[in-house]
Amino acid sequence: MPRRDIHQPYDFFEYVRVTGSEPPPDPDRIEVAILDMNHSWPNLGHDSLVHAVLESAEPLREPLVAAGAKVRVLSYDVRRRLQIPQSPNGRFQLYLGTGGPGHLDPRRNDGLNEESQGIAESSAWEAPLFRLYDDIAAHDSAALLGVCHSFGLMCRWSGAARVVLRAVKSSGMPENVLTPGGASHPWFSQFAGRLTDSRHFRVVDNRLFDLVANQSSSATLIAREEENSDGVTIVEFARSGDGMPRILGVNHHPEIVDRVHITTVLEEKHARGEVSEDWYRERVVTMRDLFNRFESDSRLTSEYTLLGPIRHHLTRIVSERCAVHSA
Repeated sequence: MPRRDIHQPYDFFEYVRVTGSEPPPDPDRIEVAILDMNHSWPNLGHDSLVHAVLESAEPLREPLVAAGAKVRVLSYDVRRRLQIPQSPNGRFQLYLGTGGPGHLDPRRNDGLNEESQGIAESSAWEAPLFRLYDDIAAHDSAALLGVCHSFGLMCRWSGAARVVLRAVKSSGMPENVLTPGGASHPWFSQFAGRLTDSRHFRVVDNRLFDLVANQSSSATLIAREEENSDGVTIVEFARSGDGMPRILGVNHHPEIVDRVHITTVLEEKHARGEVSEDWYRERVVTMRDLFNRFESDSRLTSEYTLLGPIRHHLTRIVSERCAVHSA
């Protein structure tokens, strides 16, 4: 589809940033909740996730328009505004968690220690967020996909892994490796089949913390940082009956797909005055250099660790809702 602004009006898609009271439920809106963990830091990831939903909704435009319906993304500022969307109840079935700055335990974010990255916050949002995770896990038709900071929170919530500060920040496009269980997974085996050695793949990385696996956890470890590393980078917490991950977290940034996607997000934020000129130009250069060698590898990783699951769950939800509308 042509690259278009998420803020433009569409006949099949709508984006709303919740700044006060959330919009009331609407039977003609199929809603996706974004759990924004960025603490209002300028970033590329949030709007890239919105774009991912927009692009997933585009092929569904015909049934949506025929039913008089739209996919509506509602974005909630979890950490600064203490906003938590409703649990799965017919309004929401798909939740997306962003990356963000600071320690993965909000109690460690005092704005002073290095791990907090200047973030000073309350931990008041953590308990209701973890209750939301519990409710999503208990609801067989609800899905949660989380990246980077959200992945760390999901590991803490589930006990799947513990947080360890890295000696050196991981950044750039390093390789990760599928576990044997990941390589044989109903969904990720398709990913393995497209990798040169069926195991190693490139990720877009930018993180201070490792998540070290808890061997007693029932979560499925899909990938590790390295072959013999204790650091896990993809974890499946729940699976749908059709074999697709239903609750999935990744310790990288699959929403940062390729130069076309990121250039679009950068141009939108720059045109709307959301970021400084220096911030904009630095990232234009960084993204150009980052994708110089491994752009196709990044796109493949994004497809299997984020875009494909979003598209799968959104297609199911739209099909169910539009069938009801047309009945």
